[in-house]
Amino acid sequence: MTQLNSHFYVAIMAGGIGSRFWPQSRTDNPKQFLDILNTGKTLLQWTYERFCQFIPKENIFVVTHYQYTNKVHEQLPELPVANIVNEPSRKNTAPCVAYISHKIYKQDPQANIICAPADHLIVDGPAFTNACLNALLFVQKHSALLTLGIKPTRPDTGYGYIQFEPQHVADNVYQVKTFTEKPNLELAKTFLQSGDFLWNAGIFVWNVNTILAALKQYLPEMNELFEQISDNLNTPQEKESIEKVYPQCTNISIDYGIMEKASNVYVIPSNFGWSDLGTWASAYENLEKDYLGNAVQGKNVMIIDATKCMVKVPNEKLVLLQGLDEFIVIDTPDVLMICKKENEQQIKEYVAEIKRNKGEKFL
Repeated sequence: MTQLNSHFYVAIMAGGIGSRFWPQSRTDNPKQFLDILNTGKTLLQWTYERFCQFIPKENIFVVTHYQYTNKVHEQLPELPVANIVNEPSRKNTAPCVAYISHKIYKQDPQANIICAPADHLIVDGPAFTNACLNALLFVQKHSALLTLGIKPTRPDTGYGYIQFEPQHVADNVYQVKTFTEKPNLELAKTFLQSGDFLWNAGIFVWNVNTILAALKQYLPEMNELFEQISDNLNTPQEKESIEKVYPQCTNISIDYGIMEKASNVYVIPSNFGWSDLGTWASAYENLEKDYLGNAVQGKNVMIIDATKCMVKVPNEKLVLLQGLDEFIVIDTPDVLMICKKENEQQIKEYVAEIKRNKGEKFL
């Protein structure tokens, strides 16, 4: 095992709502704080433990919306409270990256940082560790914005794709050619066949100076906001200063804001059993199934002539499922959702419709 490097950091991004996992994921208890796959640990806890293998614990930060501070503290009691970084409003990933980059720079101008989502599934821990260490060592020496790309196993239309140059610039590191947002099925098939496209996992690695230079170049107004308050970062004045500047930030992802514009973008093709667990169907793929292909969570579920369903119900409730094929059935104390698996990408829209018709009570 590599000696833990004091200049290696991670920012776990844990502020999202996870609306496609409704009705289990709610505004006050989103999916990163849930045990979606019945493993005994939440997605956030798994993510934290994964990074503890090769990042010093004091260098692990969780960036989250302030309403989840207590949840993070409850689930990661060993994480210092000072390492829970609070966003006063949800503004997508670019402001999140800008905030934590300026904050860590004040602490360590030589920092090399991984920015990673809190709610992904990674099956092969050692392979993930190797990819991350390879990335950190590369960005330590080169002015590179690096991302981990996943070798695709199917023509998935729910992911973004990264095309890379054929010649590697270092051990398993390639320059990025293009980013493509979620393609249609025909295009996704073409990408899969070509062999030079990867899924965009949304895991980014860079030296703090490289990302600050990119912010200055591509998101100058946002960067300026954080530069104005940099003297207050890591002091008792930080909270007040952040509450002042954060609402002024543009709502934009780091992909659109920087990665798709910059020329010094690199990728490491990886294979560590990754899923972004973005939807119920992705949870279904990763759960054990019965001989009819049903993934069932709940001790009293009786199935008659039903196949390939995703069922999650309370253990104490008796549920009889008859005649359904490829449905998602999710039961919570106040909401029952029965939805065709093929329509699950619309769950986000259904949630918006519920908000319009029923207010926020069920969100």
